[in-house]
Amino acid sequence: MKLYSLYFLLFINLFAYAQNSKQLVLLDTINDGFAYDIRYATSNNFLKEAFYDCAACYLRPEVANALKEANHYFCEMGYKIVLFDCYRPVSAQKKMWKVFPNPQYVANPYKSGSVHNRGAAVDISLAKLDGIPVDMGTDHDFFGREAHIDNTSLPKQVLQNRKILQDGMRKFGFETIRTEWWHFNYKKNYSFQIIDFNFECN
Repeated sequence: MKLYSLYFLLFINLFAYAQNSKQLVLLDTINDGFAYDIRYATSNNFLKEAFYDCAACYLRPEVANALKEANHYFCEMGYKIVLFDCYRPVSAQKKMWKVFPNPQYVANPYKSGSVHNRGAAVDISLAKLDGIPVDMGTDHDFFGREAHIDNTSLPKQVLQNRKILQDGMRKFGFETIRTEWWHFNYKKNYSFQIIDFNFECN
């Protein structure tokens, strides 16, 4: 009986994992016009170590399609989206929280978690079509006032660049948060459940 129960639990876990994976789409399978700089697959992040197995961007299909349309819009303006982070596994969220347990910047995985854990948020910037980064005033994951979108004491060009990014993303259903210029939540994010899915890396 114990062996049967063990096999049953294993089956349930595998089924849940398969269902979760179907709820996410790999962005580069529907559009290849993005620039990728997935920070948590490298040591270039606030944890100073890689904790993604590969530099992949998974999103809910609805979110991915909205982001694709946003990128088309930016391309017509001479820019393209640079991706820093997309779907984030819950295990990664817990690691972030352990290092930096400040809910102003890192969502508590033991409460409502992050919208990234739902596959409905992206961390992004812009680059020119030739790949030159657009100056946004700070790097990704800069924890300080300079990264806040209501900070108007920044150089005029930085403020203009942030406005281009924010206005463009809002046109396609994305919302900003006050403390991070790079973070955008899809408008229907809380209609999506948290998913615990590990990247499928080739």
